[in-house]
Amino acid sequence: MATIDGLPPLRDVIRNHDLVAKKQLGQNFLLDLNLTSKIARQAGDLTACDVLEIGPGPGGLTRGLLAEGARRVLAIEKDPRCLPALAEIAAVYPGKLTVLGGDALQIDPTAHLTAPIRVIANLPYNVGTELLVRWLTPDQWPPFWESLTLMFQREVAERIVAKPRTDHYGRLALLAQWRCDAQIVMSLPPEAFTPAPKVHSAVVHLTRLAQPRFAADGAVLARVTAMAFNQRRKMLRSSLKGMGPGIEDKLRAANIEPTCRAEEIGLEQFCALARLLA
Repeated sequence: MATIDGLPPLRDVIRNHDLVAKKQLGQNFLLDLNLTSKIARQAGDLTACDVLEIGPGPGGLTRGLLAEGARRVLAIEKDPRCLPALAEIAAVYPGKLTVLGGDALQIDPTAHLTAPIRVIANLPYNVGTELLVRWLTPDQWPPFWESLTLMFQREVAERIVAKPRTDHYGRLALLAQWRCDAQIVMSLPPEAFTPAPKVHSAVVHLTRLAQPRFAADGAVLARVTAMAFNQRRKMLRSSLKGMGPGIEDKLRAANIEPTCRAEEIGLEQFCALARLLA
């Protein structure tokens, strides 16, 4: 699908710029432009939105976003080797693509974006979960973004959408589902990437809610869930004893049996407990 924008096929771009993926940067490049355009479409109509992309690499998803009509794309890329390839894309889409070189964990993108904003990215494996948690736990809600459409390892994606009493259920599911609707919208095999990772991948689409599903102090909820799931095989009366005296009474007041384990407790009960502890 090299003809979506007149630019060379991605394999040629990688060869021309000597862009061998670096494991230490968590790089796995998507080369199929049909596939990157399909990922872009999972975020809905982009024509009236700015898009934030993290880790564009040689620009496969970037090209998909622009071809699907994104109003403007802000791409943050840590690897300076990729910047010339991204500059070639920017030249084909004048005024549509801004590229910032640097670490996404250290850059505030909001000064470069105009609402409404959607985040769409094939996240580097080594920073994906940390970025997601940051986006889910801002000081103010609603956040700067309307939706997140993100590629993760399949196991991480399943953790985001997991329900109680399942193997993947944990703190990440609670953080995501407290403030968002979350669903897996695509699955990708290892051979879709260069180099092929050892795991399958999936795209998760998260749409922010105007307000959290249940009232709770975010900091307290984060602390409660972290303590509960750090010792997920223990009864809650043991794993949460560090929350202060009378924890068993507070658990019962939140309609939680003190002998339950974290994986058995739903979001509404955790929020009720966080309110009591606050």
